[in-house]
Amino acid sequence: MIKISREVRLGFFGIVTIAAFVVGVNFIKGRDIFHRHRTFYAVFDSSKGMQNTAPLSINGLMVGKVTGINFLNDHSNKILVQMSVYDHINIPSNSIARIISPDLLATRSVEIVFGDSKTLAQSGDTLKSEIQLSMGEEVGKQVAPIKAKAESLISSLDTMVNVLHSVFNVETRNNLIASFSSIHGTLANLEHASYNIDNLVAGQQKRMELIMANIESITSNIRQNDENISRILSNFANISDTLAKANLAGTLRNVDVVLSEVAKVTTKINKGEGTLGMLVNDKKLYDNLNKTTFQLNALVEDMKLHPFRYLNFSVFPPSKKRMELNQPAK
Repeated sequence: MIKISREVRLGFFGIVTIAAFVVGVNFIKGRDIFHRHRTFYAVFDSSKGMQNTAPLSINGLMVGKVTGINFLNDHSNKILVQMSVYDHINIPSNSIARIISPDLLATRSVEIVFGDSKTLAQSGDTLKSEIQLSMGEEVGKQVAPIKAKAESLISSLDTMVNVLHSVFNVETRNNLIASFSSIHGTLANLEHASYNIDNLVAGQQKRMELIMANIESITSNIRQNDENISRILSNFANISDTLAKANLAGTLRNVDVVLSEVAKVTTKINKGEGTLGMLVNDKKLYDNLNKTTFQLNALVEDMKLHPFRYLNFSVFPPSKKRMELNQPAK
């Protein structure tokens, strides 16, 4: 049996101890020394409480870890996140590194969302970055408007209660009681009025039936004389057509001319112009004509009474007395 010296055993133990120490330190730092990795970077406005060694996943499958979180530089507040990805994962160059919260405990991790580029990202490249709101933040974002509306509603309710309290005082309540009493009396009056109307309608029912019968009789007569009515309307239509075709305008113009001439003649007569005007307006001529007419009448009467004075066929001349003219009695 081969004996191992004490020095060899101590050396082997030391090597194993150092190796375990290195593996443990890298494990604590989130490094897997048994797999080949590629390193990528992403710049965020905030790490949102993400811890070093946070898991790195693609579609929920863990493909690496976060290996470093630091400021981008001494003069920037941007956060540079270093990510270690298994070497066999091909990542398009336009992929996005997104900080997510996969559970309600606000645990932060990084998810890589593949892009559609045909070019692959190389180790050391900086990917685009996004920050997804946590579930609590999403809930808070959805609840915030509801909270604001609830606060506004509570404030409105408080104002309304104060207004109602100030409005519905003792005097207002008494006025409301009096108003309801008035409404009750009004409804009773309306009920009484409707009862009277019902009685009136019931009393006039026979008269209404008679009126309806008369209306029905009238409509029946109109229906029976429909042809006569149509004929009358047709005659009216013919008369209106005849009047429309007649030269009413010319006739009216002629009438207007005649009336104008009559007006001129009347004006001349009133002014005493012409024979008729002088006859109408000269009183002396009227008196002379009247006197002449009277004398003619006397002559005619005398001729009727004593015709032999004007026609004498006697052999002997008439006596002087018979030839005297007698004035007729006035």
